[in-house]
Amino acid sequence: MTQKVIIFDFDGTIADTVDALVTIANRLALEFGYIQITPDELALLRNLTSREIISYSGISVFKIPFLLKKVKGELKTKIKEFHPIPGIPEALIELKNEGYQLGVITSNSQENVTEFLKYNDLDYLFDFIHSGVTIFGKTTIINNVLRQRQIKTQSVIYVGDETRDIEASKKANIKVIAVTWGFNSAEALAKEHPNYLIDHPSELLQVIKNNA
Repeated sequence: MTQKVIIFDFDGTIADTVDALVTIANRLALEFGYIQITPDELALLRNLTSREIISYSGISVFKIPFLLKKVKGELKTKIKEFHPIPGIPEALIELKNEGYQLGVITSNSQENVTEFLKYNDLDYLFDFIHSGVTIFGKTTIINNVLRQRQIKTQSVIYVGDETRDIEASKKANIKVIAVTWGFNSAEALAKEHPNYLIDHPSELLQVIKNNA
């Protein structure tokens, strides 16, 4: 069966925001009681799962929702400075022209995502954007979106750049394409056994067509 709905993560998958997120995280480290990220540590963190990163950082799990709120607020002031991942606009247009329905599920704010997409003339490509704060995964949000929009699990595929995207997709019983151009390394992503692992947006359409 053709995959008719393609759901994308936002940060690191569509938008090139990883460096900015690291900078913001370092600036907030003292306030929230976790270690700053050096370039060497960033290389280490890219090989860890989301749970391992939280454990490594030393941040209290109870502080994470407040941290995420502050990060989203700081991203809002810089959203027009960010650029799409090279090749992503062309891939999105290609998918849309092939008749796929496109959506976004993100832990960033809906406002930030909408403004970014409008500023980069990509907003017309997406049928929906859903935002939700999660600590370890997006399974609940994915399930809610599928239920609300009456999307069958076999007709959707998720595209994300983190191990938690793979974990959430598996728990939601949907297929997942892991991309190596975002936060987690190819090695870390491969360990979670996504359905597909790709290195460039130009591979998206072919992988999705092959999965029909």
